[in-house]
Parts: sequence; structure tokens; C-alpha cells
Amino acid sequence: MEKSIILLRGDGIGPEIVDGAVTVLKKVEAKYGHTFRIQPELLGGASIDDCGKPLTEETVTACKQADAVLLGAVGGPKWDAISVENRPERGLLGIRSALGLYANLRPAYLYKELADACPIKEERVRGGIDLMMVRELTGGIYFGKRKTVTRENGKKTAVDRMEYSEEEIERIGIIGFEQAMMRRKKLVSVDKANVLDTSRLWRSVMHRLSEQYPQVEYRDQLVDSAAMQLVSDPGQFDVIVTENMFGDILSDEASMAAGSIGMLPSASLGDGTRGLYEPIHGSAPDIAGQDAANPLATILSAAMMLRISFGMEEEAAAVESAVQSALTKGFRTRDIAAPGQAVVGCREMAKVVADAV
Repeated sequence: MEKSIILLRGDGIGPEIVDGAVTVLKKVEAKYGHTFRIQPELLGGASIDDCGKPLTEETVTACKQADAVLLGAVGGPKWDAISVENRPERGLLGIRSALGLYANLRPAYLYKELADACPIKEERVRGGIDLMMVRELTGGIYFGKRKTVTRENGKKTAVDRMEYSEEEIERIGIIGFEQAMMRRKKLVSVDKANVLDTSRLWRSVMHRLSEQYPQVEYRDQLVDSAAMQLVSDPGQFDVIVTENMFGDILSDEASMAAGSIGMLPSASLGDGTRGLYEPIHGSAPDIAGQDAANPLATILSAAMMLRISFGMEEEAAAVESAVQSALTKGFRTRDIAAPGQAVVGCREMAKVVADAV
């Protein structure tokens, strides 16, 4: 089978972790007789440096013509002084919007080998952690109108607008329920309905959808309560569905329950099979170029790409098993290593996983 993949390596550790995933994909390509046509394009700070803006039409066109997009990470202090509308992160938001990717799937799984890396007490995670965060991706406050004005007294006022329509809530809600149907049939919808009108609309739509999925055990939960429960009893969750900003924050919190943010992959999806796959972590400029990054989240993102966009279930399972094998054999990058445990670099970890495919 032949598939086209756009690589958006991005900034900081992005190029290192994406190249690690490519090492694994090349092993999959050889073992299973596929052809992956891989084409690099620019996004974020790298695009600013080369083209003067974080996202170009050339990159958008290339991504629209591909079967899937594999992304590293964007941003860093180098571009902090740039105006908000031209910062690297705007490129990321822009490509999600351009591709119509409104649903972000962020699984969080605690490997038993990484139990020591989980900061939560052992008795609270003994039953395991295996949850799916379903985050709305193209609405809410991140995409709302914003402005900063200077008042007559010289003081500034800033405004960011949060807005959601019934249609936006319904389509992400359906994905949440469908994910629950494929898993343990439990769904928690997270909102702030005691304060926000958008959350009250969110809750009303979710209640209506719940009537169409009687097999799913459904409940509402306020975001502050959900945040508390994620660190006190994360094993209770199966699928969590929520809006853009809440999902951004809660999924990063869930990553620590899984041992490290360097372990969590994600898939951003729209109505078709094309998706954008990326680790949930940032560009970590403090360790960029040191061969110290953890490529496993990016490799697991590539496994999600194989399964969801390419329909390659066996190949995806082989990559996931290879990650498990690497951990079982004791290979650790710095972020997931216990005190005194031997540490490998980004390139070696990717090679170990590739060899195990």
C-alpha cells in the first residue's frame, strides 16, 4: 500500500522526535511491503525564519493533498517577542483549522514498567490508567475574537471571546460517545456549567446525545472537580469529552498520571480519514539538539496514524508492542528513568523500537 505523509518537524526537539518516528515507520514500510512517500514542510518558528510567517499556503496545500500529517512541536523563546498573530503557535492553530480538524484524541495509558514515574501514590493507580481525552479543537476561546485596548488612563484591557455553537458541540460529543462505545462504555463530559453560558449549552447538547447512547454510562463533571479527580483517582475515567481550553489543560495533567508528558500521543481528526498526528508536549527548547528527548509519544502518534488514517491495524499494533518491548527491556529516556537507571538518547530509543517492530 502507498501512502503520502507530510512531516512538519517544527521547532526545538521537534525535528529529533519526528526523525525518531520516521525511523520506526521505515521499518514498518520494509516489513509490511508498504510505500510511505514522506515530504517535509515548514510550520511554526521554522516557517517564520524561512518564510516570514508561521504557516504558508504551500504547507496548507501539501497537507491537504496528503493522506496524513506527522508533526513534532512548535514554538520557543526565540519567537516570544513576535506579535501574537504571527507567533509559531498560530501556525499550529491555522493548520488545524485549514484541514478542518475539530476532534483531538489524546489517550493516556500508564505502562506498568513506568509505575515508578507516576507521581500518584501506588495504591491509587494499582488498577491501571487507561483513558481517552476527546478535546474539541477548532472552537472556544482559542479561536474566538480577541483584542487589547488602551483606556484613557493608559491602562490596558484585554478581551478573549469564548463561543460554541450547537453544531460544534454535537459533532465532538458524538465522537466522545463513539469512543466510549469502542472502549468501556463510560463517558464524562467536562464543563463549567455553573458559571459559563457556553458550558450550559454544551451540557444541554450532551444530555440530548446521551439519549441516543443508552449503553454508555454518562455523567457531567465540572472542570475543577475533574482536575482534582485526575490526580486523585485517574483510573476511574474511560473517556472524557470537553471543550478546547479545558481539554488542553486536562490532557497535560493526565500525562503526568501516565508517567511523563513524553509518553502521550494524539490524533487530530475531521470528517474524513486524513489526520494530523503529534505528541501532546511542547518543543522543549532547553534540551533541543542534545539527543535527550523522548520520541515515544511521537512514535505512538505514528501508530495512531497507521491505524486511523491508513487502516493498518496490524502495523499499528506492532509499533505499540515494540514500544512495550523497549520499556520491558529497561530502555529509558531521561524523563521516564528512575534514579540510578540507565538512560538512552532519542535516536537510540527510536532504533530500539524500530528493531522490535
